[in-house]
Amino acid sequence: MKILRILSLFCVLTTTFLTAQNKQITLEEIWSGTFRTEGLDALHSMKNGQQYSVLNFDRANGATTIDIYDYKTLEKVNTLVSSSSLNDIKYFTDYTFSDDESQILLATEEESIFRRSSLGKYYVYNTKTKQTTLVAEEKIQEPTFSPDGNKIAYGLNNNLYVKDLKTGTTKQFTFDGEKNKIINGITDWVYEEEFAFVRAFDWNADSNKIAFIRFDETDVPEFSMDVYGKDLYQTQTVFKYPKAGEKNAEVSLHIYDINKDKLREVKVEKTYSDFYIPRIKWSKGGNMLSAIYMNRHQNELDLWMIDAEENKSYLVIEEKDNAYIDITDNLTFLKDKTFIWTSEKDGYNHVYHYDKKGKLINQVTKGNWEVTDYYGYDNKSERIFYQSVENGSINRDVYSIKLNGTDKRRLSQKEGTNNADFSADFSLYINTFSNATTPYLYTLNDATTGQVLKEIKDNSDLKETLKDYQLSKKEFSTIKVNGNDLNMWMIKPANFDATKQYPLFMYQYSGPGSQQVANRWNSANDYWYQMLAQQGYIVACVDGRGTGLKGADFKKVTQNELGKYEVEDQIDAAKLLGAKPYIDSSRIGIWGWSYGGFMSSNALFKGNDVFKMAIAVAPVTSWRFYDTIYTERYMTTPQENPSGYDENSPINHVNKLKGDFLLIHGSGDDNVHVQNTMRMVEALVQANKQFEWMIYPDKNHGIYGGNTRLHLYTKMTNFIHRTLGDKL
Repeated sequence: MKILRILSLFCVLTTTFLTAQNKQITLEEIWSGTFRTEGLDALHSMKNGQQYSVLNFDRANGATTIDIYDYKTLEKVNTLVSSSSLNDIKYFTDYTFSDDESQILLATEEESIFRRSSLGKYYVYNTKTKQTTLVAEEKIQEPTFSPDGNKIAYGLNNNLYVKDLKTGTTKQFTFDGEKNKIINGITDWVYEEEFAFVRAFDWNADSNKIAFIRFDETDVPEFSMDVYGKDLYQTQTVFKYPKAGEKNAEVSLHIYDINKDKLREVKVEKTYSDFYIPRIKWSKGGNMLSAIYMNRHQNELDLWMIDAEENKSYLVIEEKDNAYIDITDNLTFLKDKTFIWTSEKDGYNHVYHYDKKGKLINQVTKGNWEVTDYYGYDNKSERIFYQSVENGSINRDVYSIKLNGTDKRRLSQKEGTNNADFSADFSLYINTFSNATTPYLYTLNDATTGQVLKEIKDNSDLKETLKDYQLSKKEFSTIKVNGNDLNMWMIKPANFDATKQYPLFMYQYSGPGSQQVANRWNSANDYWYQMLAQQGYIVACVDGRGTGLKGADFKKVTQNELGKYEVEDQIDAAKLLGAKPYIDSSRIGIWGWSYGGFMSSNALFKGNDVFKMAIAVAPVTSWRFYDTIYTERYMTTPQENPSGYDENSPINHVNKLKGDFLLIHGSGDDNVHVQNTMRMVEALVQANKQFEWMIYPDKNHGIYGGNTRLHLYTKMTNFIHRTLGDKL
């Protein structure tokens, strides 16, 4: 009897264990936050180099705090400010220190405008007096402390203002700002989206001058979107959006002298026509301003140094490329007036050191690999800190190297994706590590050796949660396609049987310089792929030609032909995978979002004998519909390159559709306009092609909010089951 009881208990425990190991992922869990990771929010290294601040939110009382932690002990040493102790502020969503850290700019009531821009009410909190000061009664943009901490500059209604924090007075110094006509110091839509910045003004080191870019978008064509909302009548959002080949905003560079109350336009010693100013930045000295000028094709870049007192300009770097030149934020001025610059002029992105006149001192990093991030320069050790893919293009490691290019050290120790946040004195750094099997691990590291000093967060709760689920390994490999070894990952069902055949569902993005095959922790989509694998699908992703981190030649081969070589690679990769005995070549599907939707549409149409189905979310259907900066960077203008635009746009290949097609878009997409989908729908109808489609009212390019993501992924999952899973 005792033996029977023991056997019964063993069976119960074994059954419980196996059940726990076999839990199935649901869409509700993915989009309710079950698999959310923990992180460090709004991390700031304090000037003393020994402490850092973090923005924390107390869910119990709804208050936000800025807490100070000691690097070496990781213990909280102080709460600098809590919204619960402030009369005017219920909570704040972001913060910025003044240079001396005696004042903090607190962001409240933020509302999004476009991808990076927002409006908000801002308060200055004085850490000594514990008092708050409202910067402006209105919601403003990009408030920024002067280096001496005595003033704040900001944008309001397309004009620029300076608030004196000592006297409390505010001065407006531009007056011609007008919606959809003139913008001062804040980027227009296309600069914000494609050059990735919003604040187009900058303080000089002496806090007495402000440089800014002025945008005259008077003649830029307008785009309008209906906003359906909840009222009886819809409204319209109207904004300037230059489509490929159309007129851009005319830009000019200006400097405002606060002491003299004078505003003047900067003219460099070269005549430009139809050009961009994608970056401005003051040097460490008080009066030298740097500005990057680019031609419209973005294959010629000039770096200017402008003496604001003498009103003279000096051309220090001229770069030219057969395709295009990427813009970065890596320009760093050193104390001796030399500067650090990154460029892929030798075929890979590397770090260079120049003197103040633009003469090359030395190339700091070299090799057939890419520098993927530049962290900064430490004057004391004379070392540069950076991230690269030297350890394989799917991995990221943290390195340091002497300014003269010697004594390179790999600081990160684990294979996967490493990212660093350094202390102000570059003695320590917080490393964020993850790979395909390890959720985000935050550690404190020694910046000299890379040695791990302490663990900060390891997402152990998530790891414990995932133990209950039946998960498959993400297998990394390469696949030989069109003469290139392309990076690939594949997820198979956990109970994979090589004697069976499975439907294949492919994912890709494929945009220039992008990467989806990376050794990092799961995104929400990865859990969706795991769910599909649990349901009997093989999921794979291939980074084809045109994607990044394998050198300029590999990335820029798609120049003037977006959608040609990338689509060929996806079709041919699908053929090779379909030839494997465990994949059913009659049931191969592909999906993508944005550029990936452009690709999946093209793949289904052009590869109609390979792909049975495709899903395209928010796709570009013709490059003629997309913006100037992005499109012309890779395609020049449609007037110059009509065949490149038309021969590779899916809207012109709808007659080839044979398989099942699901087309999805948000009607409030300010980036890839719903016009793309509407024109595709009309083309499909006129070609008498059956398809399915879904419009999400008022949703932007991200298609989210409320129940939207769950609905979207339920719709896509059901479509996959109907079209690929019919034999499961």
